[in-house]
Amino acid sequence: MSSASFLSPPAPRLPCPRVRLPHPSSAAARPSLGFGRRRLAPAKEWRLWHVPCFRNDPGVPTTTSDDDGGFKYVAQSESSSAAEAKEEEVGSSNVEQEQNSKDRGWFPQLQKIKENLQGSILRFQTERWTVPWTGQTIAQVMILWIATFWFVGSWIVPFLAHAAGFSKETLTHRGQALYSLLTDITEGLAGIAILHQCLGRFRPLPPGWFEFNLKGRWLLDVAVGCLLFPLVNLLSHINISLVPMSPGPVVGVSSVEQSIVARDPVAMALYAVVVTVCAPIWEEIVFRGFLLPSLTRYMPLPWSILASAAAFALAHFNAQRVMPLIFLGVVMGSVFARSRNLLASMVLHSLWNGFVFLDLMKLEVIMMTKKSCNAISR
Repeated sequence: MSSASFLSPPAPRLPCPRVRLPHPSSAAARPSLGFGRRRLAPAKEWRLWHVPCFRNDPGVPTTTSDDDGGFKYVAQSESSSAAEAKEEEVGSSNVEQEQNSKDRGWFPQLQKIKENLQGSILRFQTERWTVPWTGQTIAQVMILWIATFWFVGSWIVPFLAHAAGFSKETLTHRGQALYSLLTDITEGLAGIAILHQCLGRFRPLPPGWFEFNLKGRWLLDVAVGCLLFPLVNLLSHINISLVPMSPGPVVGVSSVEQSIVARDPVAMALYAVVVTVCAPIWEEIVFRGFLLPSLTRYMPLPWSILASAAAFALAHFNAQRVMPLIFLGVVMGSVFARSRNLLASMVLHSLWNGFVFLDLMKLEVIMMTKKSCNAISR
């Protein structure tokens, strides 16, 4: 090696370009370095895999770093689905509010009432009971019941009273009231026994037969039926004016009137039990519990109600009470057919009999007051 080589100055060093690496947190947001033509990023995000491409795009969540220095991207599907669900909830709530505001009007309410009424009428006309027996069984039950009713009241009870040493004509007011109570109880038990015997081979009975239920809206039906009592009373006066009074006295009515005139509280209480408890129970079991549903096998429900009401009126054997009893039978039959509950018609029947009993007491008190005033004036 020559001395010149040691004495010559060293060759100049070329400067090495320094490349500043991006921070890991911002590396994903900046374009990568590479060779070739640089591709311009679109103005909006690229959602092929729901991965955000720009950091400062509105509505795009920022990325978060993992513990190991990697990257984790927040997908847009959850946020977009949540926004869509929220929009759907808002839209449905607006629709519900509009529907509620429409329903608050009087015209939609009238439309609903009309539709409900039409549905009730249609259901009332088309619904029937499942009747497993034929008309032969219906006729058998009713004929046996009428014969037993007459035989018990005219022969059995008088014979038993005579055998015990009592005579109905010589009984006191309390004795006559007790006699009427025992007669009514015996007739009712005989009618129930006939039903039990004739319908025994059809057991178990289909649903809807002889139902007693404290639940339901039958009290409202009973209240509506009570509002018709004045109309029944008006029909009674019309019937009395059309049909002349028979010359013979009615024993049952005269005995009740005599007890009221005598002011015997025990006798009046016994008669009240007869007309408000005993009679409604067995009469409703026979006419509304058995006859009315049985007739739906052969005729529509409205005609069955009318036919059972006519049979109910004829069974009282009083021509002066046919019109009001038919109308009352229609009312009680409608209440029973609507509620399918014998308890409803029994309560309505009991209230009517109580109304008649109180009206009779009021008339007797008025007549007694008039007689007293006339006696004092003389």
